[in-house]
Amino acid sequence: MTLPTKIHLLIVDPQNDFCDIPVADQAADAMNGGGTLGPALPVTGADDDMKRLATFINRVGSKLTDIHVTLDSHHPVDIAHPTWWTNDRGEAPAPFTVVTSRDIAAGIWRARNPQVQERSRQYVEQLDAAQRYALVVWPEHCLMGHWGHNVHAAVAQALDAWARNKLTVVDYIIKGPNPFTEHYSAVRAEVPDPTDPATLLNARLIHALASADTVIVAGEALSHCVAHTLRDIADHFGEDNIRKLVLLTDCCNSVAGFEHLGQHFVAEMRLRGMQTALSGEYLP
Repeated sequence: MTLPTKIHLLIVDPQNDFCDIPVADQAADAMNGGGTLGPALPVTGADDDMKRLATFINRVGSKLTDIHVTLDSHHPVDIAHPTWWTNDRGEAPAPFTVVTSRDIAAGIWRARNPQVQERSRQYVEQLDAAQRYALVVWPEHCLMGHWGHNVHAAVAQALDAWARNKLTVVDYIIKGPNPFTEHYSAVRAEVPDPTDPATLLNARLIHALASADTVIVAGEALSHCVAHTLRDIADHFGEDNIRKLVLLTDCCNSVAGFEHLGQHFVAEMRLRGMQTALSGEYLP
C-alpha cells in the first residue's frame, strides 16, 4: 500500500503591511475619519501574489497535509524602527536608513533610550560579525493588534476554508516581538537572545517540515523574510532534504531596491536543490 504524500505549505508573512493593496480595496480607518488603512511597507506585486496564493490554496487544499504561516510581529519601539534611534539633533533616522557599527562609533546614531545604548551597539556589531543583513531602519510595520498585522484578506479566507474542510488548524508562527533583535527568518532571530526562547532555533518547525515529502513555499518578501527563512531551513535540513522545497515564484516579490537580493537567493537555492514552480501549474 502506498502511503499518501505529505505536502506542507509554508507561507511567510502574508500580511497587509507587506501588500500593495489598491486604495479602493483598503479598509476604512475608524481612527481617521474618511481615511483608509494602508500598508506600511508594501512590496510591489504582493497583492497579486496573495490573490494567486489564495487561488492555489483553494484549488489544491485537499492535497495539503499541513499549512504553516509565519507572522511578522512588532512593537512600535523596536531596534529596526525609527523611534529607537536618534542623532545629536534629536532626529530619528528616515525609513530605510542603514545603521552600521561605524555610525554608532562615530556618534551619528545612538539609542534614544540611554539604558539600551550599549546593548544596541553590541547588537549592530554582532550583525556585522555574522555577515547577515545590515541593520535597516524600516517604517513601523506589522504592529501587533493593528490592521497591518492581519493576514491578507484573500489568503485568510482561503486558510479558514481549508481548516474547516480538513477539520484541522493552521500552524501560525509569531516572529519578531523581541524589540532587541530583528527576526527576518521564521527559524531564528538575526541575533538570538539567550534569555528569550522565541528568538532561538525553532526546532519544532524544522522537524515538522523535515517530516514532509514536499514543502511548498510562498510569501513576502522574497529578498528578506522568505530568503532568510529558507536559507535557515536549508542549513538545518541537510542537503538531501533541500530538494523537498518548492518555491512558488509567482507568489512572492522583493522589496523595491532589494531585487538583486531576491534574485541571488533564488539562484543560490536552485544550485542547492530547491525547485521552483508557478502556482497555476503546480499540483495539477
